[in-house]
Amino acid sequence: MTISILAYDEKTGAYGSAAMTGSLCVGAWVLRGDAESGLSASQGSLPSTLWGTQTLDLMRSGVSAEDAVNAVTTRDSGRNHRQLAVLDPAGHTAGFTGAESIPVADARSARHVIVSGNLLTSKAVLDRCIEGYLKAEGSLDQRLLTALHAAADAGGDSRGLLSAALLIFSRKSAPLSLRIDHASDPLADLNALHCKATSGAYAEWTKLVPTLDDPERAAPLPEEKRLDAHARSTQP
Repeated sequence: MTISILAYDEKTGAYGSAAMTGSLCVGAWVLRGDAESGLSASQGSLPSTLWGTQTLDLMRSGVSAEDAVNAVTTRDSGRNHRQLAVLDPAGHTAGFTGAESIPVADARSARHVIVSGNLLTSKAVLDRCIEGYLKAEGSLDQRLLTALHAAADAGGDSRGLLSAALLIFSRKSAPLSLRIDHASDPLADLNALHCKATSGAYAEWTKLVPTLDDPERAAPLPEEKRLDAHARSTQP
């Protein structure tokens, strides 16, 4: 059904996740996170969005990724139908794949990154996804997109793809939350949306809004940039 990747960038202190699936609304169902709690990806044939939020609550309070996964999955009698990956604020990862997850279902991890998936064409999808991320260059968001494309090129979801999503969180910048909920080529659409969100007037505006490290920031756009942003927003 789904492949997801969670990662922490030591150089920038940013947290990022991305996912794609052959069903609808992968961003809403699977990905959760923030710069104070870490990240979660809760998926499977009968996914629990509760797992995603519960692990974040635990990690925000100081519980490690491994202990958070154990605490949440052990007490759920339906865990065999679910899959979970988490990354805590320190960048440590942990995961769980239920015994009755639809094959191919498994996970891969390396330093500060974890990939998990189910209903995949083969385990090579997981290998290519994490290799794609580790070998990629550029910003965290660009590397995550590269990882999704590598997974898709290796076969991806055995049903094809319908939705994709990308989340980036940092104490120093505004969150980036992009979702393609239903499309014939969701990765291409996610790439296009990412380009629009990280360039031009919109990207300049995001540099002026409050962040965790600067919660009262309120620097206005210069007059000419405000006019340009307004003009762009009204174009069909």
